Amino acid sequence: MENWWQKTFPEGQKQLPIRNPQGEIHYLAYGEIGQGQPIIFLHGIGSWSYSWRQLIPTLAEKYRVIAFDATGHGFSEKPFQWDIRHLQQELPQVIEALCEEPPIVIAQSLGGLVSLASAIDYPDYFSRLVLINAAVFPNELPSFGMRWLAGVPLELVKGVDHARIVKPLAPIVREVVRFARRDVVSNPSMVTYEDVYALTYPFIENTGAIAHFTQTLQQAAQEIAYLENNEPNLISYVHQHLADITIPTLILWGDQDQWFPLEHGKKLHESLPNSRLEVLENCGHDATACAWEQIEKKVLNFLTESVQPTT
Repeated sequence: MENWWQKTFPEGQKQLPIRNPQGEIHYLAYGEIGQGQPIIFLHGIGSWSYSWRQLIPTLAEKYRVIAFDATGHGFSEKPFQWDIRHLQQELPQVIEALCEEPPIVIAQSLGGLVSLASAIDYPDYFSRLVLINAAVFPNELPSFGMRWLAGVPLELVKGVDHARIVKPLAPIVREVVRFARRDVVSNPSMVTYEDVYALTYPFIENTGAIAHFTQTLQQAAQEIAYLENNEPNLISYVHQHLADITIPTLILWGDQDQWFPLEHGKKLHESLPNSRLEVLENCGHDATACAWEQIEKKVLNFLTESVQPTT
């Protein structure tokens, strides 16, 4: 959807080189608009920068807004050799490359977990954090569709993906996604055909997107299994160091989130020493679809407050 990038950002879709732990380079898609202190948006699993469409214009009036697609998502590259834990090092590279001062990072779902993991290792890279329905305390992959796809052999998915079988089936795929999205909103009327078309576009048009999403789901399920078995994993790493994160943090949580209930938000708030929790009313897991106006107001209030020193 080049038109979305072009309509949203003055220079349209741009590319940023990122290096993985093995030294291999791949490229992320991103866009930027506005001037001032940078805000970086980080989406959740299976999504892309389009999910921030409602918040970008208003925040860009006062800030330099940057939205990027994480590796394997949206319009970013989908490298074959990849590990979900690489995301922990991806965000700091984006900050190093694009920001001359510590940015405000606004992250949803998996993006929230990734932001916390990055903040543990690079605390000076962040000025403030906004975490929306963050996937910090998962017990399993949150939807039946995710669990089903994670169980399909990856080589089979790659074959189907590269054969582009999904393209002639696009209307059926979109209808399935439209139905599934009812789990992440508080009211079915919030599921619009326009949004479904945009959110599914990268999967239908970009070869490798479905395979990489499946790989991400499988690795996320493995991380949760490691957590249950007390083996090293990214989730437990974040849990063990939450008390060390003193970055001013606003936690926003949907009161009707069926994937990660409000109790997770309360637990996260209790674990983060310099945080506060605010509830998004009539809001499911996809908070930017359900409650973007509430998010906009709460974020702007948070960003205009003076930062109190931590004790």
